[in-house]
Amino acid sequence: MKKRLIVQGQLSDAQLATLEHLFEVTQLSKAMSLDAPDNRHYLAEAHGIIGSGLAITPELLDAAPKLEVISTISVGYDNIPVDELTRRGIMLCNTPDVLTETTADTGFTLIMATARRVVELAEWVKAGQWEASIGPSLYGSDVHGKTLGMVGFGRIGQAVAKRGALGFGMKVLYSNASPKPAIEQQLGATRRELDELLAESDFVCVTVPLTAETERLIGAQQFALMKRSAIFINIARGKVVDESALINALENGVIKAAGLDVFEQEPLSASSPLPHMLNVVALPHIGSATHETREAMTQRAVDNTRLALQGKPPISLVNKEVNQ
Repeated sequence: MKKRLIVQGQLSDAQLATLEHLFEVTQLSKAMSLDAPDNRHYLAEAHGIIGSGLAITPELLDAAPKLEVISTISVGYDNIPVDELTRRGIMLCNTPDVLTETTADTGFTLIMATARRVVELAEWVKAGQWEASIGPSLYGSDVHGKTLGMVGFGRIGQAVAKRGALGFGMKVLYSNASPKPAIEQQLGATRRELDELLAESDFVCVTVPLTAETERLIGAQQFALMKRSAIFINIARGKVVDESALINALENGVIKAAGLDVFEQEPLSASSPLPHMLNVVALPHIGSATHETREAMTQRAVDNTRLALQGKPPISLVNKEVNQ
């Protein structure tokens, strides 16, 4: 008898066909909560769940006694109780590696767009205000040769740093990560304590995962340590930053500008001032959102799920102790 799989996310026809050949597949709309009453009978028989933005709770797990694997189409899994899954012997898989370069592209796009005031000036042209050469009030800031401070230095942080060091001659500092001697040698990077990095950097780019330790890692005290000319970039998670402190820092000239792909609340509240501030470039969490990368992410999730339900080690297993 085939194992049963719940799909709550967008897969290609070919990917879905692969899964349907191997498993009994039930597709659920993302508009409906996974643990909605109408879905309980699917959960009761499910051996696997694959999808994006999965909201997993202990109560949902109670309703899925046969569950063997959850495969999230993302690198982050802060909305999934990993310890609870491990205790129950349920594998959690994610999709690292395949989105590293694309997310780093987004990070450096924000660095460039914010420093050179690209969005603000593009809107200025659209509004018909370009009637003469621009003056100093509309000048941006150089990126090349500046100091780039990476808060977090995993795969994505290192990829952003490579773009800065090798492409723009930037001096790279990093914090909130273990020593990385190989990448230090390659890029001339230097490890710093967070407070030192904030004080020295022209651009501060956050890439740490969201954990209990990193929630609100950057707040009023940290912004006060930065240069008044500093530009702040966040491609990590919104809750890593105290958003009210960020708004205050931007409104009061504590820092110069910010490029943001993530926010405390997503989508952004209509009442948020951030998208209306001239010194902010705000994106709708597009970090990995290209056709090629999203296809690669869903394929990795499909492969993880297939291997796990066939009794083989998944490619990207988060809680490796389950498979020991």
